[in-house]
Amino acid sequence: MCKASTTEEKIKEAAKSVFLSKGFSGCTSREIAKEAGMNVALVNYYFRSKNQLFLIIYQTVMHDFMLSMMEVFSTELSLKEKVSLLIDREYEFLTKHPEIPTFVLNEMARNKDAELQIHETLNNFAQTGVFVEAAKAQMSGEMRQVDMVSLTMIIMANCQHPFMARLLTQQLHGMTDAQYDMQIIKHKEIIKEMILNYLFPKKSTNE
Repeated sequence: MCKASTTEEKIKEAAKSVFLSKGFSGCTSREIAKEAGMNVALVNYYFRSKNQLFLIIYQTVMHDFMLSMMEVFSTELSLKEKVSLLIDREYEFLTKHPEIPTFVLNEMARNKDAELQIHETLNNFAQTGVFVEAAKAQMSGEMRQVDMVSLTMIIMANCQHPFMARLLTQQLHGMTDAQYDMQIIKHKEIIKEMILNYLFPKKSTNE
């Protein structure tokens, strides 16, 4: 790897760490340079401005945030299996990167243009055929009649909220970090069972 690539990657890693912890408005290019162990002039040389660097980091974060879902939707699994695996992947990803949902929401509120990245992602989801698959499952009675907006809200609320509300929940119940980590593992299984039973209700044997 050439020196320039190494320097750029080092700056991007430092910027990602600083942006995720402080957001765009809460940090300066100087703080990013300090995190990277270099001077601010070098950061500006490679990325011109804090805004340009932030755009690169934001797009990278959004890509990482959505990648696991794209992989799940593209599999040959049944729709029910896809939803189950999606929840597993979401919890696995957020366990490693618990700060990302808050970061994404805060930056979308700050910059309305960030919505364009979401629209592109939805278009990519549609190309996997998952929306058509869901419509067919609903028509056949395999899946409950739920619109895509509500379905998205159900999954996001139950997967992301436990990570976004970690400190509040820990304080309410007097839990240590280790106790909450164990609770997250238990909670995932509860949420998975709840969502799957709701979306794919078993038909009565009397029908």
